[in-house]
Amino acid sequence: MDKPIGPTSHDVVALVRRLAGTRRVGHGGTLDPFATGILAVFLGRGTRVVEYHMADRKRYRATVCFGASSTTDDLEGELTPAEGPAPDRAAVEAALASFRGAIVQVPPAYSAVKVAGRRAYALARAGKAPEIAPRTVTIDHLEILAWDGTDPDRPVAVVDVGCSAGTYVRALARDLGAAVGSAAYLGALRRTASGPFSVADAIGLDELRDAPRETIERRLLPLDSGLDALPEVLLDAAGAIALARGQRVRDPRSLPGADADRPAGQPVRLRAPDGALIAIGQAADGWLAPVKVLRPAGGPGATED
Repeated sequence: MDKPIGPTSHDVVALVRRLAGTRRVGHGGTLDPFATGILAVFLGRGTRVVEYHMADRKRYRATVCFGASSTTDDLEGELTPAEGPAPDRAAVEAALASFRGAIVQVPPAYSAVKVAGRRAYALARAGKAPEIAPRTVTIDHLEILAWDGTDPDRPVAVVDVGCSAGTYVRALARDLGAAVGSAAYLGALRRTASGPFSVADAIGLDELRDAPRETIERRLLPLDSGLDALPEVLLDAAGAIALARGQRVRDPRSLPGADADRPAGQPVRLRAPDGALIAIGQAADGWLAPVKVLRPAGGPGATED
């Protein structure tokens, strides 16, 4: 889905649930209401593979507003003008280098991070400053796409950000402002990619509302879309039925002459002879054990909503 400004990620899930007539619907990575862009939505049995996408890397187009700080590190908070002059483009360009690679980041006070069993935003709204532990995140890509210096006291940069899961772009904007001796907050955010899913292939809410159910069905991707990093194992008919029943089976890759170069415990995609995905399993000691059974044990023609 290409989420617009306004709805929460839960709102998008609720709409898809209603239009698709499917109770089990989930998403892979929350977007704040003011943010737009790609939101991967998983339906039916697809909800069982969401966890394998939670570590997907993300790509954003962020609008960073310099010359003021925000209580929430974004445009929805109370703004306070920065002391001293605002930076120019050259200063910001020079500061970007220190944010590339592995960095230590403190999540925003208004975030869903838990502090002593409570959400940080709940503590912040109650007037208590949450003590949030720093975390290490990775910034793969960081560059300025556009610079607006029309107001020299409040310049604005549009920045392309590629980062690991768990990165707070709001915190990145805040810290970038501090790094240039000023202040900054996130003025807008658009997620352009989430793992293998690109906003270029997404459908908007209005288009979805007006579309017949068949359009949703045509938009559905295979269960293991985006899981190409997980090795796959093709089973024989007996092995496929046993796996679908929750039983472990011999790993055909452990037979004499098979390639034995594989990490123990690595998740694998397990397929029936017809190529259908049966389960996500785990390989160890020459055996395959199902972790997530995705197809009932009814043979090649079995189906399940």
